[in-house]
Amino acid sequence: MRFDWVVVGAGFTGATFARAAADRGRRVLVVESRLHLGGNSYDEQDERGVLVHAYGPHIFHTNDGRVWSFLSAFTEWRPYMHRVLALIDGSWAPLPFNLNSIERLLPRKLADDLASKLVATFGYGARVPILELRETDDAQLRFLADYVYQRVFLSYTRKQWGVAPDQLDPQVTARVPVLVSRDDRYFQDTHQAMPARGYAPLFRRMLDHPNIQVLLGARHSDVLGEVPSARVLFTGPIDAFFGHRLGVLPYRSIRFEFRGANVDRYQEVAVHNYPETEAFTRITECKQLSGQVIPGLTTLCTEYPQDHVHGVTEAYYPVPRAESRELYARYAALAKAEAPGVVFAGRLGEFQYLNMDQAVARGLALAEAA
Repeated sequence: MRFDWVVVGAGFTGATFARAAADRGRRVLVVESRLHLGGNSYDEQDERGVLVHAYGPHIFHTNDGRVWSFLSAFTEWRPYMHRVLALIDGSWAPLPFNLNSIERLLPRKLADDLASKLVATFGYGARVPILELRETDDAQLRFLADYVYQRVFLSYTRKQWGVAPDQLDPQVTARVPVLVSRDDRYFQDTHQAMPARGYAPLFRRMLDHPNIQVLLGARHSDVLGEVPSARVLFTGPIDAFFGHRLGVLPYRSIRFEFRGANVDRYQEVAVHNYPETEAFTRITECKQLSGQVIPGLTTLCTEYPQDHVHGVTEAYYPVPRAESRELYARYAALAKAEAPGVVFAGRLGEFQYLNMDQAVARGLALAEAA
């Protein structure tokens, strides 16, 4: 078969592009180095029958109606509102930090004063970035901002990224909110759900098209030379594409530890965060994500952030620092000069963190231009 496009990587960006391009009559070859589709969203049943996310929890949420409509063609949905509790000062409190968190962790009089001031200053329902809260004139609100920064953000960031917050882009801190509400949901998007049968079947259906051929367990370097006439969408690391000629872009990796427990339910909510204690960052109870009813059995996933070593660990999170952006910009310029027929896209190809819905939106937009 003659191919118009070779797509390297079968995660959300690559798979979405492949399907949308195929629907437009393009012939697409998808090349995936792993032995499964779905990228880091891949899930499978473990030996206990619990559906586990092999690369950590992936919670779908979006305000983008087009993305929701596109994915709904390949899966039924199970409504799911994600909730997270963090162990702070020895007590469990909802994240993002909200009025309920304040009540659980601070003395009643102070909590009441803070709630009143937050509502009066920002309005009920507001989502206030912690940096904005730290700049207010009110001493109590600045205390709250510092409390959240110290108890929630500082130590968690050191574990997650391996560096202090002041060594990361300021936008990382800017994303940390305090919610002026009692809404304990982790996300407030219009659409919040999990694929009813998991992500793996969603990807299989997405790539089931007569114009799409899939090669699993294949290296792109062994394939690209065989289809010289095709354009390439590359969703792998841009620095790896060029043999790390300019240096290695920094990523963080994660070690996942799965273990079973002989109980119906292990945690109050699906995810428990540990910002101040433990070497790990969070524990996810997989069964709460899948909605499965398996009496007396559950499976837990514990996450240990670690440095990424090329060729040894998986690259998960681009490290957001000024020098990282500068190195990526040099690779982007190299790509423009030496690989004009290659489109670099996705979290690794564009060296930026993308939510799943953002990756789908990116794939759709690229397919429209293909």
